[in-house]
Amino acid sequence: MSFPPLPPCQCQSPPPPPKPSQTTTHQPTTHQQHTNNKPTLTTNMGNNPSKKLRTRLREREPSITEEPPADYEPTHSSSPQHQQQQQQHQQQHQHHRKNNSISESTPQPTQSSSSKPLENNQQQQQQQQYQQQQTNNSNNDHQQQQQQLNNENNSTILANRPNPVLQTNGFTNTLSTTTTTTTNQAFDIDEIINRLLDVGYSTKITKSVCLKNSEITAISLAAREVLLSQPTLIELSPPVKIVGDVHGQYSDLIRLFEMCGFPPMANYLFLGDYVDRGKQSLETILLLLCYKIKYPENFFLLRGNHECANVTRVYGFYDECKRRCNIKIWKTFIDVFNCLPISAVVASKIFCVHGGLSPSLSTMDDIRRIQRPTDVPDFGLLNDLLWSDPSDTATDWEDNERGVSYCFGKSVIAEFLARYDFDLICRAHMVVEDGYEFWNERTLVTIFSAPNYCGEFDNFGAVMSVSEDLLCAFELLKPLDGAALKKEMQKKKRNSSVSG
Repeated sequence: MSFPPLPPCQCQSPPPPPKPSQTTTHQPTTHQQHTNNKPTLTTNMGNNPSKKLRTRLREREPSITEEPPADYEPTHSSSPQHQQQQQQHQQQHQHHRKNNSISESTPQPTQSSSSKPLENNQQQQQQQQYQQQQTNNSNNDHQQQQQQLNNENNSTILANRPNPVLQTNGFTNTLSTTTTTTTNQAFDIDEIINRLLDVGYSTKITKSVCLKNSEITAISLAAREVLLSQPTLIELSPPVKIVGDVHGQYSDLIRLFEMCGFPPMANYLFLGDYVDRGKQSLETILLLLCYKIKYPENFFLLRGNHECANVTRVYGFYDECKRRCNIKIWKTFIDVFNCLPISAVVASKIFCVHGGLSPSLSTMDDIRRIQRPTDVPDFGLLNDLLWSDPSDTATDWEDNERGVSYCFGKSVIAEFLARYDFDLICRAHMVVEDGYEFWNERTLVTIFSAPNYCGEFDNFGAVMSVSEDLLCAFELLKPLDGAALKKEMQKKKRNSSVSG
């Protein structure tokens, strides 16, 4: 089966980022059909043009309950109950005026001359209050009509993007990506990306995020719709660059894009674990979601075991959101995490997932049938795909030392590859010294993309590049300590300003 190239993405890209300082390239070999090819491993780097990747889709709603933050202001609307209360107030006021007019025409007991001006003043005040209430009601109606017109006129950044063409079971479908935000203003995705990139080149971590809470919410809602418009099991055609764990190491993520090319110069598939442990999880996930919104057919994000409410509460992302934004922002991100796809297949030969295999996996349709949004259960197929690990000592399935899911042995890997005619399993989830590590005679590879992980491991970060003819190559990020990383980012910032 061959995978004809799709037309390039027509979205407007942000200003070109600085060129990487060091790259190694090679000329790709003659393109052949993917069904006749097996992934070939090399240490050289292919410089292939960007192409659109292909995809498919599904839905459910999570329920996360928290008290609203202090700065939360509910939107006001003209509900039927509110209108009924206004009508009652108007009727009471009219009845009160009628009684006053009757009392004025009816003979009254003898009054002093000083009481008449007082009565006139009261009537004037009542008339002024009534007129003010009518004016406020008309202003509210006008504001509601204006807000409705604004909501109809405003659209998200996705409105001008051509609809993606998806292939499902041999049929070609065109799905609309037009969506609307709940905010009163559409956000400028290019301007937001530029702001986030500026933070990435900075050597100082600020207490607050460079985006407003309203902008973060709008990005999350737009990303959620894009993610749900694509399938739980994504089917991609190369070329593509596959990235492992990032874990909030935002400066290293910028280094990665410097090395491999900023979107859409290259197609990307991330294997999960974007948040926790690192100091800038918010900037990391925001930049990735922005690229997903801007280039939905060139940029793909799978779910990791850390994209889960319970895990983020323990390993740092919850605390970072609470410290730098508020709890409501954390809940918004959890809603996005619950919509992330679970796995991907590249050229029908490379199975990609964050964790590993599962004894509950009988067919690929089991993954396709996972309904989203969904939390990660304590056991079962979804839990295993995000948590399981390969083992050199396990013969079949064994308990995992993590205390969750399983470890699987060589026989499980061989049986899985033979059943689905795959040649390679590509996963993340584990720190490896060289950034990548092979298992079971190069039938499984672990990719880890956070160099100098947590400032404790002197490990490299790696990215696996898959060319059109399934030539697999690895690009490495050197581990840098805090001082060296700060110095390098300052240098890249100067080069960026000079080139700009």
